[in-house]
Amino acid sequence: MEEEAHAKPKKAMPRQCCVCNQRRAALKRPKTLDQICKECFYEVFEEEIHQDIVENQLFKPGERIAIGASGGKDSTVLAYVLSELNRRHNYGLDLFLLSVDEGITGYRDDSLETVKRNEIQYGLPLKVVSYKDLYGWTMDEIVKMIGLKNNCTFCGVFRRQALDRGAAMLKVDKVATGHNADDIAETVLLNILRGDIARLSRCTAITTGIYSPNAYRGFAREFIKDLERIRPRAILDIIKSGEDFRISTSTKMPEQGTCERCGYISSQKWCKACVLLEGLNRGLPKLGIGRSRGLNTDRNKDVKEISVAKSIESKQCGTLDF
Repeated sequence: MEEEAHAKPKKAMPRQCCVCNQRRAALKRPKTLDQICKECFYEVFEEEIHQDIVENQLFKPGERIAIGASGGKDSTVLAYVLSELNRRHNYGLDLFLLSVDEGITGYRDDSLETVKRNEIQYGLPLKVVSYKDLYGWTMDEIVKMIGLKNNCTFCGVFRRQALDRGAAMLKVDKVATGHNADDIAETVLLNILRGDIARLSRCTAITTGIYSPNAYRGFAREFIKDLERIRPRAILDIIKSGEDFRISTSTKMPEQGTCERCGYISSQKWCKACVLLEGLNRGLPKLGIGRSRGLNTDRNKDVKEISVAKSIESKQCGTLDF
């Protein structure tokens, strides 16, 4: 009896895959709670993407599609899946890889090598656009001037515009970008925190426009990870909440126009990228970022930068050769 009392509890036997009923399950899907083997997961995952493409009529035969390729997991999976499904189901798409080189030593170099391997593996033409060529600045050079505190503002604004400019160079019809469930849940949460109801109404859509950078994303990411540890399905529940929100018809997005300086999409006379770039070129790197505590030590300079920012956003200007 004593030996039985101290006996170690037996481990539960691994369950069989609920799809093939042959191989052992390798994972449990939060979406369906199905226990599934690796091989069946690949098949189910690819078939679900195919069904989403067909049901939402995402592509038309003959369209040119740029795949935003960073070299990370999400974009690499997207490149593989789209190239495979295009071949398997005969979508008739011309696919391209589009990468942005921000000019960050030791960071983008390795990931661009991954993208170049993808170019060979999947047989997709690759276009790389760089901050240096587009804006005359690398992120390393920007960080030397602005410091680490606000560098993400520059990188986020420039990167979104660089993707669009690369797409224009390739003359593509659409840009496909890879996002996982965490990304979408973060965006839903951010729009709720910011009270941005207009963007909340479309942030879970399968096709989207351009979104502004969010200073809260790091906080939202940590918060979502904490929720996931308590309840794995929390991420999908947040996305479902975003999909089910009823938004008043009177809620409108800002009207989109074009930047008077570069012609890029903007709701102001100058787009954010041009305002930031003007600040860099004038030696006023905090221009367009907003007032910060660091400026309080030099009040005259602070006032000067704010006044210049107002004049830049209101005056007419020529065209930049990007």
